[in-house]
Amino acid sequence: MKKISNPKTILFPIPLTDFDPTETAISWEILSTAGHKIIFATPTGEQALADQRMIVGDKLGIFKPFLIAKVNAIESYKRMEQDNSFKNPIKYTNLDEKEYDAILLPGGHAPGMKPYLESSILQNLIVEFFEKNKPVAAICHGVVLASRSISKQTGKSVLYGKKTTALLESSELLAWKLTKSKIGNYYRTYTETVESEVKKSLKTNSDFLKGPMVLFRDSYKNVKRGFVVRDGNYLSARWPGDVHNFAITFLEMLKE
Repeated sequence: MKKISNPKTILFPIPLTDFDPTETAISWEILSTAGHKIIFATPTGEQALADQRMIVGDKLGIFKPFLIAKVNAIESYKRMEQDNSFKNPIKYTNLDEKEYDAILLPGGHAPGMKPYLESSILQNLIVEFFEKNKPVAAICHGVVLASRSISKQTGKSVLYGKKTTALLESSELLAWKLTKSKIGNYYRTYTETVESEVKKSLKTNSDFLKGPMVLFRDSYKNVKRGFVVRDGNYLSARWPGDVHNFAITFLEMLKE
C-alpha cells in the first residue's frame, strides 16, 4: 500500500478486555500501513486484551468456524500486539481531543466492553470530535458508544439527524440463540439490542440503514461485500464482516 503524504493521528479507544480483534486489528493494520499514526487508549492506561473467544472459539461448538475471527484478522491482531502504542496506551482521563485528527470506535460484545461503552469520558470526547467536524468512525457496538454521546448544546445524541448503521438485531439475536445453551448471554451485552438502542438516538428510524443480508465477510480481495454508511465526516459499519470496507473507506475520508 502506498504511503500517504499527509498522515493523521487517529485515536483508538478500547476497553481493557473483550474488544473485537477483527474490527480493531484490521482497522489498525489498514490505517497504520498507509502511514497514519494510531494511538490506543484504555480505562487505566494498561495494555488491553481482545476477546479471546473470538480468537480460539472456546465453547462455540459447531458454529465456531462462522463466529470466530478469520485467520488474517488473528494474524493482524498478533502484529498489533507488538505495536508500541498498543503496548503503552493512554489512560482515558489523559485524552485531549485537540491532539487527534480523527477517532475510530471499535466494537465487541462480551461483558468487558461495558466500561468502554459506558464511559462518560469517552462520550464527552466523542461530542467534541463531532462538534469540531473531525472524522469519526464507529463499527458494531462502537455505534452504541457514539449514540450515547449527548451534546450539551442540543441535549441530543451526536447521531441525531445522522444516517447510520450498527450491529443488526437479527444478527445479534441469531448469534445469541445459537450459543446461549453453552455460553449464556455472551452475545447479549445488554438486554436491549444494539439496533434498538441506536434507533432511539436517531431523528427517525429511517435513518438506520440495515444494508444487504449479513451472510459473508468482506476481505482485501472482496471489499465491497462489506456494508458501510457515510454521513459527512461520520462513518459506520455493522459487524466484523464489514471491516475491510469500513477501514478503507475511512482511509479515503482522511485524504479529503
